[in-house]
Amino acid sequence: MGCHSGWPQGSVLGWSGMCGWWPHCPLSLPRRSQLGGCGILGVGIWLAATQGNFATLSSSFPSLSAANLLIVTGTFVMAIGFVGCIGAIKENKCLLLTFFVMLLLVFLLEATVTTLFFACTDKIDRYAQRDLKKGLHLYGTPGNVGLTNAWSIIQTDFRCCGVSNYTDWFEVYNATRVPDSCCLEFSEGCGLHAPGTWWKAPCYETVKMWLQENLLAVGIFGLCTALIQILGLTFAMTMYCQVVKADTYCA
Repeated sequence: MGCHSGWPQGSVLGWSGMCGWWPHCPLSLPRRSQLGGCGILGVGIWLAATQGNFATLSSSFPSLSAANLLIVTGTFVMAIGFVGCIGAIKENKCLLLTFFVMLLLVFLLEATVTTLFFACTDKIDRYAQRDLKKGLHLYGTPGNVGLTNAWSIIQTDFRCCGVSNYTDWFEVYNATRVPDSCCLEFSEGCGLHAPGTWWKAPCYETVKMWLQENLLAVGIFGLCTALIQILGLTFAMTMYCQVVKADTYCA
């Protein structure tokens, strides 16, 4: 049977009574998601191009740098946004459902990682400190310019030295010395001077305290991200159901 004479054929966007402004929301959210993904990807590429020597501090995960994380995240978010945008424009049930499932998986993954992080904080702390101390032995070695620069920047900016203490560097050098970036007043070879001329604060605890001080901003960002994702899930499923109803009515 055909569509009712007063019903717009094959167009959910043409509904006036039942739909109103609702269908435009699933269209705008994927577009914004796609634009956000482009922005994240752009920042990642810029970091990789301009800060190529700045890499991860971890020796176990050498590819886990800020630039690589942003590039992967931006590409994935942009792909999800593209699927949702095309699905909304074409009113394609398969693409809309794919967008919903992908966004749901991302949301569940974020929730799982966050829960595990807070549940296993002590274990993560111990593993992170052990891995960072292991990475200290790569400092200044050939092929590890990124790790070397990363430690130099961290120690200079946060005014700290070593992972848990400046003595962490003694095992690296097999001598009573630290990198010059640990010095209160930088000068060539100052790491060979007396301990009184070095920063005493442990870098791990210093950076951890800085993160805790900015936890409110991180929390607000996380809540806003979760809210946008929930809205995206709601509007995507709403439009999917409207397309299914329109196809059923016009069948």
